[in-house]
Amino acid sequence: MIGLDPAVRDAALRWIADDVDADDRHELQRVLAAAMAGDAAAAGNLTDRMAGPLRFGTAGLRGPLRAGPAGMNRAVVTRTTAGLASWLRERGRTGTVVVGRDARHRSETFAIDVAGVFAAAGFDTVLLPRALPTPVLAFAARRLAAVAAVQVTASHNPPGDNGYKVYLESGAQLVPPVDSAVEDAITAVPAAVSVATSTAWRTAGEELVEAYLGRVAGLPRGDARQLRVVATPLHGVGGPVLLAALRRAGFTDVALVASQGDPDPDFPTLAFPNPEEPGAADELLTLAGEVGADLAIALDPDADRCALGVPGPGGWRMLRGDETGVLLGEHVLAGLDRGAHPDPLVATSIVSSRLLCSVAAAHSARYDETRTGFKWLMRAGDGNGTGLVYAYEEALGHCVDPDTVRDKDGISAAVLACDLTATARAAGRRVTDLLDRLALTHGVHLTDAVSVWLPDHAAVTASMAALRRRLPTELAGAPVTVEDLLHHPHQPDDTLALRGDRVRVMVRPSGTEPKLKAYIEVVEPVHEDRLDDARAAAARRLAALRDAAHRLLGRP
Repeated sequence: MIGLDPAVRDAALRWIADDVDADDRHELQRVLAAAMAGDAAAAGNLTDRMAGPLRFGTAGLRGPLRAGPAGMNRAVVTRTTAGLASWLRERGRTGTVVVGRDARHRSETFAIDVAGVFAAAGFDTVLLPRALPTPVLAFAARRLAAVAAVQVTASHNPPGDNGYKVYLESGAQLVPPVDSAVEDAITAVPAAVSVATSTAWRTAGEELVEAYLGRVAGLPRGDARQLRVVATPLHGVGGPVLLAALRRAGFTDVALVASQGDPDPDFPTLAFPNPEEPGAADELLTLAGEVGADLAIALDPDADRCALGVPGPGGWRMLRGDETGVLLGEHVLAGLDRGAHPDPLVATSIVSSRLLCSVAAAHSARYDETRTGFKWLMRAGDGNGTGLVYAYEEALGHCVDPDTVRDKDGISAAVLACDLTATARAAGRRVTDLLDRLALTHGVHLTDAVSVWLPDHAAVTASMAALRRRLPTELAGAPVTVEDLLHHPHQPDDTLALRGDRVRVMVRPSGTEPKLKAYIEVVEPVHEDRLDDARAAAARRLAALRDAAHRLLGRP
């Protein structure tokens, strides 16, 4: 047993005895046997697997598909659901629970396990009829006035991961201290084999999907529909729903990237299934050029994020999340029914561009910045999101209809983006012209992000601590002040805010991956309509600030 801690061995033996899945038991038995035979790599693997449990992160659980408490498997899903059900019952929150899933490996099995545990716990449990986008689940949660909803998904994580995303009665994600309370309830759950399950759940028909499509199809504000669109769901579940939503909204000239149109949990054409990643949209932009499209749309695999590609003087390019975010924010505010929304609120996160603040002021709308994550954005303003009409964050998340889906929704964002583009096209303008107009009015806002991957989350924590001990007083030759948002009185966040004259750098850990990120923004006024000069000056300042951010995070 060289290198194997006896406590890890004993914990693994107990987990194997209590597992609900034969394949998972055999998997862990093989790792344990190799570790007990002296295989150092197996001992390390086993120690890692037993180092759990998985912790609630951005919206719930995410982790690698593997046996043991630090993986996504049937035993973990069963105990997690039992803990969530117990927490709900203790607070008198009984009633309907909705369960959905994507098309990743084991998602269907996990979703059935979730439904079975909730049904045995006495909840009216509704399982969505098939693999569907996360926004459909979020819509169903509000539509059915559910006390909770669970989507089995790992969103844009690598193929070997899966996850467990939780919504509560408002249809929004859970936030602290609720996440810790739910974790405590999960810890108190007995072994997975002791958790009761039932088949007394029901499968929803297509009526929830139809209701969602009807709502999304009614979002466009303009009458123009002449538009050629290409799209990709990146091997995820968004393709059929996106096509149906666009066609019902009147956008019928739509083509999917054939090689990425069907769900495939292995994501064979992608190095990483995230539209933010370099190269992820290459096939999309190639198709856009070939067919002479007006707009290109990329969804992430569970379709809660939306990236846009547009043609410009230099050819096709993908818009940054901040560009799409402000374009949609302007579009929402410009077409808003002030009778229905007399005191509108728009919101973005602390790491996104501040251009939305200027846009909101121009429309006499309220503006708020929150901690990163839609669980906070949906609670902007008074803590309940009262009056919220739009929210976005730079990581391609857009909420264009918060009354219906209180989370990011790539499908509805895509429909509204088509409305925006078709309206501009009918007036003889392109999306890039709309960006120019915003820059002329509010100044050039350029953003970028720098990331440093680290060995694990402990290394990320250590790096943030080291950075706090050597806070800079200048970046790229410009003086900056530093605010540590960890000590913010209302919204503490593990973020360092470095601000100077028309520059901002926000440094924080990633919410889902072991990396440190710096979010950069520069602002350059436009004098005498000399937009090209302002953009060139902003680009120079951004490049210098990017280099400074690299050095700040410890990269050469």
